[in-house]
Amino acid sequence: MRLKDKIAIVTGAASGIGKASAALFAAEGATVIAADIAAADGIVAADAGREEDVAGLVELATREHGGLDIFFANAGISGGLASVFEQTPEDWQEILRVNLIGPFLAIKHGGAAMKARGQGSIVATASVAGLRAGAGGPAYSASKAGVINLVKVAATQLCASNIRVNAICPGLIETGMTKPIYDMARAGGKEERLGHLNPLKRGGEPEEIAHAALFLASDEASYVNGHALVVDGGLSVSHPFNFQEYGRTAF
Repeated sequence: MRLKDKIAIVTGAASGIGKASAALFAAEGATVIAADIAAADGIVAADAGREEDVAGLVELATREHGGLDIFFANAGISGGLASVFEQTPEDWQEILRVNLIGPFLAIKHGGAAMKARGQGSIVATASVAGLRAGAGGPAYSASKAGVINLVKVAATQLCASNIRVNAICPGLIETGMTKPIYDMARAGGKEERLGHLNPLKRGGEPEEIAHAALFLASDEASYVNGHALVVDGGLSVSHPFNFQEYGRTAF
């Protein structure tokens, strides 16, 4: 019960990382407001990149549950792998609106509610694509790099508030966003190559990111602030190299 008596908001909660995190937070004792773009069973309809909707989620937490302790700004879109020559300014605007403005709004409105409570934890989903090239399209990668810097700036601007702001950088995780990649690999009989560039040589599961989010949301991470926690099977520790060739000198 690491989140006992905590009030949490999780966006992008209808599937993937958000769904796994909302379930885990609830299992650990939190009262969870699960939100996504469309209402469903147990899901509140909210656009994570629209200020009125984010403010409404925070107001709901305060009105019905007395406050807010945790905001997991997880909602995001990929925008595909089109090159800079193929994407339009409108593509960029939508991707940045959801992926970067969304976490900003979570910090702005969630942080205000948490300040009144005297504590809080804000977690935003970034990506290894925000660390270096090769893991996502241009706009997606830029948005996730922005999230990483955003949490660092926000952590300093919330100093002395007892509100922590951190990010998670997932690697390849099987979610609705990555479904086309997984489907293509399986259809071509190349499922074993999914995640083959990281030292664990496999893709990750949403629950593995959810456990990282749980740690950052909980008091166990009380001294972790302004940090981007990488959960990628080791992908980002090295530039890509030939594992078969390297294996000749490894155990």
